[in-house]
Amino acid sequence: MKSLRLPLLAACFALVLAPGAVADTQRPREQPKVKPEHLMPPPEFDAQVKKNPVDPVLTPAEVKTLKPGQGFRDCAECPEVVIVPPGIFIMGANDGAKQEGPAGPVRVRTPFAIGKYEVTFDQWATCVKDLGCGVEPDDHRWGKGRRPVMNVDWETAQQYTKWLTRKTGQTYRLPSEAEWEYAAKAGKTTDFPWGNDVGQNKANCRQCGTPWSGKGTAPTGAFEPNPFGLYDMNGNVWEWTLDCWNPTHEGRPKDTAPRLEGDCTLRAMRGGSWYYFSRLSRGVYRFKNRADVKSYNIGFRVVRELK
Repeated sequence: MKSLRLPLLAACFALVLAPGAVADTQRPREQPKVKPEHLMPPPEFDAQVKKNPVDPVLTPAEVKTLKPGQGFRDCAECPEVVIVPPGIFIMGANDGAKQEGPAGPVRVRTPFAIGKYEVTFDQWATCVKDLGCGVEPDDHRWGKGRRPVMNVDWETAQQYTKWLTRKTGQTYRLPSEAEWEYAAKAGKTTDFPWGNDVGQNKANCRQCGTPWSGKGTAPTGAFEPNPFGLYDMNGNVWEWTLDCWNPTHEGRPKDTAPRLEGDCTLRAMRGGSWYYFSRLSRGVYRFKNRADVKSYNIGFRVVRELK
């Protein structure tokens, strides 16, 4: 019997981590048995979060004077966003998983602003209090505050962006896949903004050497930002995008427009998570899930359009 156990365990592990898995196969079968106090940030990470500068609240006229890399908020309760410059980049890869290719150039025609951090529980709570969001997502007793909101499906995430749009008079939405990848790569061609090796203590993913790896979410901003000034683009939680699922990049737009044809019962997600290995946290990696799925692996960040 012992000779059968190891292959069986390996097969089950491969199923949980399969790149094409969707719905409940994307979610660990059991909640990790982690005490909340074991997910508290150690002093060095707490210090990193506290030293991150808070971007100012600006008027629309003041926003127009900003340059790429500068951040702002439209209101005191609004998420901080950072201006990303226009440019051209190679989206996807030809030497990875099938869904990552074919690689090809994409033109980012105009600047846009994207969330400096993943949307947090605190920010979501403000939306609920203002009657813009209708549910209080479960935090699994890991803590709320600056941790990324999770257990929100694709439609529920858009309650938040629609509330921000009404509140500010500016257009907020989820990012397209192309916008997300461009922002995550931040002008680099390596797997991660810091190189091809995920290293240690650089992102929250399985076996990435953080206090939260394989256990749960980290507070947003616990690691260094990428060259565009964005935090946690790699790891922590998967992030919903606007795009319907297509099995490859074949036929995708040559600009950053979302891909709204394909299987729209499934939506593309990016970034990997605390539960998954680092190769799924690479900037080019694409994943899918049913739009109605909620998981402690899935959150989101916002785009704020610039007029």
